[in-house]
Amino acid sequence: MAVSSDSKLEFTYLALGDSYTIGEGVPEADRWGVLLAELLRERGVAVSNPETIARTGWTTSELAAAISEAALSEQYDLVSLLIGVNNQYRGQPLESYRTEFAGLLQTAIELARQQQGHVLVLSIPDWGITPFAHDRNQQQISEEIDAFNQVARQECENAEVTYIDITPLTRAHGSDPTYLAADGLHYAREMHLEWAKLALPAAQRILR
Repeated sequence: MAVSSDSKLEFTYLALGDSYTIGEGVPEADRWGVLLAELLRERGVAVSNPETIARTGWTTSELAAAISEAALSEQYDLVSLLIGVNNQYRGQPLESYRTEFAGLLQTAIELARQQQGHVLVLSIPDWGITPFAHDRNQQQISEEIDAFNQVARQECENAEVTYIDITPLTRAHGSDPTYLAADGLHYAREMHLEWAKLALPAAQRILR
């Protein structure tokens, strides 16, 4: 745990990912990780807002390189990982994703004080449902997203890491403007909040 400026002990949180974690198209306060921290504090859990390593467009290999470059010296009470949509978007092979995702999982565990129970993985949203993809093969996108998510789920099971399936939410609301950012591809606060609510029970168990 870290010591905050008012001398109260706070749990620390590291969020790793891509555009969905950095909150492309929304203010920082509307990122799902920040909303998760807010929900936790509302329930009496003293947790800091996440330190975030994420960028729009990143694949697994680019995220891994950024973590290495950051040379993090701290370890964290909670680490979240949401990555893979750009591997799918760029047509990268599943087996490369499996290898790189498994490596990121191990890195996340190391950053969580070697405790796999303190790592949360969120599934890849299905961007094929969004208006941005209206002129693309939406069924193919969905099938590919499912294949990448199956790999992530298997690797999480192997590593005994909690896997949270947010993909159905993106399929249920992915064409609803209320849940979309202005670009018609990324998501608004409303969707980020739904993800945070889904992750909340697991995060509460971790930080109890």
